[in-house]
Amino acid sequence: MTERPVPGLPPPRPIPIRERSSILFVEKGRLDVLDGAFVMVDERGVRTHIPIGGLCCLMLEPGTRVSHAATALAARAGTLLIWVGEAGVRLYASGQPGGARADRLLYQARLALDETARLNVVRQMYVLRFGEEAPARRSVDQLRGIEGARVRETYRLLALQYGVKWEGRRYDPREWSSANDINRALSTATSCLYGICEAAILAAGYAPAIGFLHTGKPQSFVYDIADIVKFETVVPEAFRVVAALEKGRMLDGEAITNVTGTVRRRCRDAFRRTRILERLVPMIEDVLSAGGLSPPEAPEEAMPVAFEDPEGLADAGHRG
Repeated sequence: MTERPVPGLPPPRPIPIRERSSILFVEKGRLDVLDGAFVMVDERGVRTHIPIGGLCCLMLEPGTRVSHAATALAARAGTLLIWVGEAGVRLYASGQPGGARADRLLYQARLALDETARLNVVRQMYVLRFGEEAPARRSVDQLRGIEGARVRETYRLLALQYGVKWEGRRYDPREWSSANDINRALSTATSCLYGICEAAILAAGYAPAIGFLHTGKPQSFVYDIADIVKFETVVPEAFRVVAALEKGRMLDGEAITNVTGTVRRRCRDAFRRTRILERLVPMIEDVLSAGGLSPPEAPEEAMPVAFEDPEGLADAGHRG
């Protein structure tokens, strides 16, 4: 008996991270799937369609509810859902179908547990971030101290360049309103970058918590990767916005009335302009390959795949 083909179109393949838009913030509404579409429903019942499969991650601010159907559709599309505080300044939880490649998780863990390999990874991060070799014969802790000093100096120089009053990088997420404008802008900007970096890490099949320079936090590896690119993407945007606000001038024809909202929109545009999503997954692979260890091979007793696909489904970390 010959099998008859199932009628209808085949299920869509997940869009690779590099081909997606970066982020979208939503607040005060209900995310649901209605008539087959992923929508945001406000208090008046008005639907706003969200192209979930074309987004890297969705930032859910306070006042947002998510249905089971919406969560399942986001998971199938490989879109990261992140529950954040107002303006994205605190990350409460995240959920996305990562971890589909156990071999990559084991590889990352081996690199982090091997002192030599970990140092090699950290040194490669230093090269990518500063464009020069890290000082020889330095430990991870010593490189962390050198990096911290250079970062503080970079912030100071950017403040001078844009004419922004600078008293250091400090804020309390529990008292958001107590921070000055530049610290609120920087926190908002980096939260945008952390979201798309975590999405890229999960899509590549790795664990956000297993870091190399940063350790001990749920997003340690996210901070590692984000720090490589933040001074060429989101940090200058934060300084531009605050400089325009403090000097009472327009920024690209826009009056600054809401610092965090303007920063988020400009970060989104910066991600598109720099094509950062095309760089993140190859950058992650580049950083980890510097460790000098080979990825583990599948054990002999491993179960075989249920079926062979003629081509891969989007990025390695997607379930599919």
